[in-house]
This record gives sequence, C-alpha cells and structure tokens, in this order.
Amino acid sequence: MLVAMIAWGTAVPAHAADKGSKMTKRERVCLRNGNKLYEKKRYAEAEVEYRKALQANPSSEKAQFNLATALMRQGSVTAQQDDDKNPMKQAEGILTNLAKGAQDKQLRGKACYDLGNIAYGRQQYDQAVEFYKHALRCSPDDEQARHNLRLAQLKKQQQDKNQNKDKNKDKNQDKNQDKDKNQDQNKDKNQDQNKDQNKQNQDQNKQNQDKQNQQQQQGGMSQQNAEQVLKAMQDRERATQQRINAQQAQQQRHERQRTNKKW
Repeated sequence: MLVAMIAWGTAVPAHAADKGSKMTKRERVCLRNGNKLYEKKRYAEAEVEYRKALQANPSSEKAQFNLATALMRQGSVTAQQDDDKNPMKQAEGILTNLAKGAQDKQLRGKACYDLGNIAYGRQQYDQAVEFYKHALRCSPDDEQARHNLRLAQLKKQQQDKNQNKDKNKDKNQDKNQDKDKNQDQNKDKNQDQNKDQNKQNQDQNKQNQDKQNQQQQQGGMSQQNAEQVLKAMQDRERATQQRINAQQAQQQRHERQRTNKKW
C-alpha cells in the first residue's frame, strides 16, 4: 500500500535580492530573522518578521512568498475556504497572485508548488496535478514538484476509479429501484386483476345460484301441479270404478231376482 507523503515548501533565503528591485537593509534583516524563526517552527513569530520586511519593501516578492509559507503552516487546508480566520485563505491569496504575476520565474514555480500542496490537502487532485505541472514548467529540475505530481496523479486515478464505482453503484441502485417499482406495479396490477376476476366469479356464481334457485322453484311448482293432476285423475278413476262396481252389483241382483221367480 502506497502511503502518500507530499513534500511541503520552505521559505526562500534572504541572501539574494528580487529581480528588478533592490533589497533594503531592513528588509534583508527581517527576512533573515523570519527564516531563522521559521526553521525553528516558530511560524507566528516568523510571520511578524516577514510583515516587517513587507513594510520596508511592499513590492518584495520574496517577503510575500515567505509570509505565505508562514501562514500556511499556521492554517488548515481542511477548514472552510471562505473562513476569513483561517490563515490558509490569506496564504492562498498571496500565492495565487505570485503564481500569476511574479517576475521571478522560480518564485512563480514555488508559488504553484505550494498551491498544489493546498489543493492536494483538500483532495482536489485534478487541481493539484495542474499546479505541480506549472511548477515544473518554471523549474524543470524541481524533484519535490515531480514527486508530488506523481502522488497527485495516483490519487486522482484512485479518486476517478472510486467515483466511477459510486456512479455504477448508484446506477445499479436506480436500476434495482426501477425493477422493484415495476414488480410492485405488476403485483398491484395482478392484485387488481385478481380482485376483478374474483368479483366476476362471485357475480357469475350469484347469477348461477339465482338461476338455479329459480329453476328449482319452477321445478317445485311443476311437481306440485303434476301431483294435483295425478290425484285428480286417480279420484276420477276411483269414482268411475265405483260406478262400474255399483252397476255390476245392481245387475247381479237383478239376475238373481229373475232366476228365483216362479213361473
């Protein structure tokens, strides 16, 4: 596992004057005092000396850069960028101006280098890569800038990979959500269809039951009528048989009377 350790910049020495300007004695003394304090990690005190150097020569690019480095050491890259109380914000402003307009090319490169470090600390690896590239254009032999550039490029690749993974994960989640939504819709649709079918079946069963009941009622009336007709026929048949029997009995009595009569 690669442990990314970026190399931070340091204050520039005070022994050489800025190009195009003459360094005053007070400016030189304040820069040297500030650098000594900076090396001892007494950054707040170094800041005071660098500001004194700027009072002696407000256009001193070296004093501006060293002031920015002292402020960076006191600030935090993870703080809000709009936090006016964070020294990192003031340092970033100074470095941005130097990166754009410093007459000293090497100083422009150092400003870009530190801006790259700030971007790297914020995990803005794409910006860090560009700043380190600018630093190397100004100072092609800057091994620290080359080292940090490689680290930033590796971090950017990993970041892009993770972002693509997150995008694919979100895409799959959206797809699964759509699938679940369609399944729920189909389930609701099937439930509605089943409800409709059950209702139709219930209605049909009710109609069949009503029809069956009606047929049974009609069938019961027909049976009753048939029984009444049959009973009437039977009654008529008994009455007829009784008349026939009566007639036969009367005829038999008449025959006996005639036979028994003496002539």
